[in-house]
Amino acid sequence: MSEIDLEQILRDALDDERKAEATYAAVIKKFGPIRPFINIINAERRHSQAIVDQLDRLGMEIPENRWEQQAVAPSSLKAACEQAVQAEIDNIELYDRLIPQIWDSVVREVLQNLQDASRDNHLPAFKRCAAREGGERGGNQVGPDRGGRKHRGGRRS
Repeated sequence: MSEIDLEQILRDALDDERKAEATYAAVIKKFGPIRPFINIINAERRHSQAIVDQLDRLGMEIPENRWEQQAVAPSSLKAACEQAVQAEIDNIELYDRLIPQIWDSVVREVLQNLQDASRDNHLPAFKRCAAREGGERGGNQVGPDRGGRKHRGGRRS
């Protein structure tokens, strides 16, 4: 595999991480500082920086971020969570395609770590978000207590 191929792999990975970051920023701008978006956007920034560090280490050009100010938040928080679930699935699949092509052991390890974070941390968090937003939510903000039972506050039976 040539350096051109490795550079394209890193560019593809960086573009996907930047897209997620921009999308999650749009969600935060529209709906406020909500979890898991506020936590995961910081992880996406670290992911992007890890890839930029590899491009820099290899003396490769760092591409412009085409996603800044381009992402639009979905119309509802439920849709945002569902879109984020799909984005993380797509990210995991992207790394499934890219990682086997990587000849540089450091780049392979970095991208494997990013994929692991998406699969093990981001995807489950967004799935919980989608499940939470898919439930009944009204003016009383009904939510589960620690035992998983729904209550509206006050005494529980």
